[in-house]
Amino acid sequence: MAFNGTWKVDRSENYDKFMEQMGINVMKRKLAEHDNLKIIIEQTGDKFHIKESSTFRTKDIDFTLGVQFDYALADGTEVSGTWEMEGEMLKGKFTRKDNSKVLTTTRTLVGGELVQSYNYEGVDAKRIFKKQ
Repeated sequence: MAFNGTWKVDRSENYDKFMEQMGINVMKRKLAEHDNLKIIIEQTGDKFHIKESSTFRTKDIDFTLGVQFDYALADGTEVSGTWEMEGEMLKGKFTRKDNSKVLTTTRTLVGGELVQSYNYEGVDAKRIFKKQ
């Protein structure tokens, strides 16, 4: 339950390169750099309710650890996958529906910050969130 709370993006590392690798056009990448993303996480046992709100959209996501679900990324890319808990880390593995390539993401707490890491086709990125 350590992830519970409201988290606001503070900074990103290599996020533009990651989005470029994902095939996101330059205009959407520039907008995404300033999306003011806020994530509200509510965990109850192995069930999660997450509300993502940004300059561009608000989306509610419900999932259960280990159970596959469908999700659309902010740019509209559709994926299907699961989240698992590995120790103190949330680990997601998602397959794109358009090209069957795999996107992995993790969420960990480091020094009181939520670090969300991404990997797609050999490109790594991070978004770091501060608790509100």
